[in-house]
Amino acid sequence: MTKKQRVMLTRILVSAAMLIVLSFLPVTGVIRFILYMAVYLVIGYDILRKAGKGIRNRQVFDESFLMAIATIGAIALAIYEKSGDYTEAIAVMLFYQIGEWFQSYAVGKSRRNISELMDIRPDYANIEKNGKLEKADPDEVEIGSVIVVQPGEKVPIDGIIVEGEATLNTSALTGESLPRDVHVGDEIISGCIDMTGLLKIRTTKEFGESTVSKILDLVENASSRKSKSEDFIAKFARVYTPAVCGAALLLAVLPPLVNMLVLGQFADWETWIYRALTFLVVSCPCALVISIPLSFFAGIGGASKAGVLVKGSNYLETLSQTRIVVFDKTGTLTQGVFEVNGIHHSGMDEEKLIEYAALAESASSHPISKSLRRAYGKEIDRGRVTDIREISGGGVIAKVDGREVAAGNDKLMDRLNVDYIDCHSVGTIIHIAIDGKYMGHIVISDVIKPHSQEAIRRLKAAGVKKTVMLTGDAEKVARQVAGELGLDEVYSELLPAGKVEKVEELLKNKPEKEKLAFVGDGINDAPVLGRADIGIAMGAMGSDAAIEAADVVLMDDDPLKISKAIKISRKCLRIVYQNIVFAIGVKLLCLGLVAVGAAGMWLAIFGDVGVMILAVLNAIRALFVKNL
Repeated sequence: MTKKQRVMLTRILVSAAMLIVLSFLPVTGVIRFILYMAVYLVIGYDILRKAGKGIRNRQVFDESFLMAIATIGAIALAIYEKSGDYTEAIAVMLFYQIGEWFQSYAVGKSRRNISELMDIRPDYANIEKNGKLEKADPDEVEIGSVIVVQPGEKVPIDGIIVEGEATLNTSALTGESLPRDVHVGDEIISGCIDMTGLLKIRTTKEFGESTVSKILDLVENASSRKSKSEDFIAKFARVYTPAVCGAALLLAVLPPLVNMLVLGQFADWETWIYRALTFLVVSCPCALVISIPLSFFAGIGGASKAGVLVKGSNYLETLSQTRIVVFDKTGTLTQGVFEVNGIHHSGMDEEKLIEYAALAESASSHPISKSLRRAYGKEIDRGRVTDIREISGGGVIAKVDGREVAAGNDKLMDRLNVDYIDCHSVGTIIHIAIDGKYMGHIVISDVIKPHSQEAIRRLKAAGVKKTVMLTGDAEKVARQVAGELGLDEVYSELLPAGKVEKVEELLKNKPEKEKLAFVGDGINDAPVLGRADIGIAMGAMGSDAAIEAADVVLMDDDPLKISKAIKISRKCLRIVYQNIVFAIGVKLLCLGLVAVGAAGMWLAIFGDVGVMILAVLNAIRALFVKNL
């Protein structure tokens, strides 16, 4: 509880106690008035001050103005009638402040939950100087610096591990409770917590560009992008407040005038002014104004807790309407890591074939070359390799142990006049020839992510009508991946511009109310992410350009999170619509009862505060997303 909330709670308790004591004191006249006004000011001085400030700033029609005019009016009526009953006016203010305190506590709790979840901002970075660790401001650490992270500390800046191994807690970033093991050469993102070993990390980004900074910036600025529902509430309040003030004025004046001038009866001004003041109290749209933004804030917080960063409530609303999901392939549905998954040999055993291929490719930084070296699994002896020649668009020719080894595609074999065997496996085929004689081929292909198939199934279960894959890969590879995952449509051999054109075509042919989401991770995906109704980027290994262009970021690159994000958004929107219907419905019912004299001020304010409390409690449900 904050200091402000404690002060307010103290005022509420003191005022309630004073009101109870005064009800037993046998005081009358001016002394009674002064004592009751003391209680009124203790509980309501801040409301009166806000109302006065609003009048000065020409922003009259807010809940503070309505509460001030209603309670002062009730006190004026008590003075006019000489009843000495000021309890009602004070009780109205007391009930209102109880509701305000509860709302403040609920919003504060929601913010604390998100703050605790996002408590990943590092306070310092360790830099080793003269054999000692010195703490430095992360903002001052330059790219290429080596920082030290000890067990229990947060990783302050993105980088590559150059020494040590450890187990990381990534739950604050990804929502994933399972720890992750890292070793030398692994990329590591800021915001993780080192649980076991000492790590030395060479930084690859400045602190301001690191993952932790971007996450915090996204969450902190998410509330600035308002949804249509929030815009509706803002517009509604601007029209509604002056309208009910006018209706209250008419309720105070018209019936007495009609009674007196038309019907020739007693005007009964006191009754109708009292009803008008009660009407004003009931009319406060607190439940709507408070609960709708709180619902979206809680929804964004709940998504963050699950490892899904939504950049604004408008994107949360769009996400809930998603019916078409379009995927990039490499790095999105597949791991983007090429692996040897087939060795077809002819005249040489598998181990020897891989050994010669890895040695021939040892000087190349191409992903396929790296996959061959990984499959070999032993340290490369570069002394065995000479005369390396890279053949553009073909492969590599090198001398290994004095023998000429050619490793490449069919074009390289044709160039060397080597008869090769066609392979019907899907993937990249590396043919191997030694001293001009064909020895076999190696099949290398991208690996499908473990959860991709389940992700597509869950999307369809969540009501997504169409799943599409766009890729620059060969048609044969694209069709195999699409078939394995159960995708509805696949388009292959596309350049970045071709992906944009295909997305625009899908956007043009879909129903207006249905939204299209594009999921990607690379720099070449940035234009498509920006063009789709909603762009979803892979945040752990995705490019900065993709993360910047996207509206939603998945922090652990798991495609299962897409259906989770859609379910979170739909739960949040359900809560928003429930609160709108409930708050407006009860409000109109109470206003009707007050207008006909069926409800007094006590019942009216109790109903109003009750509605607000129920709406706020309902809004907080958007924080809980674990079982979605």
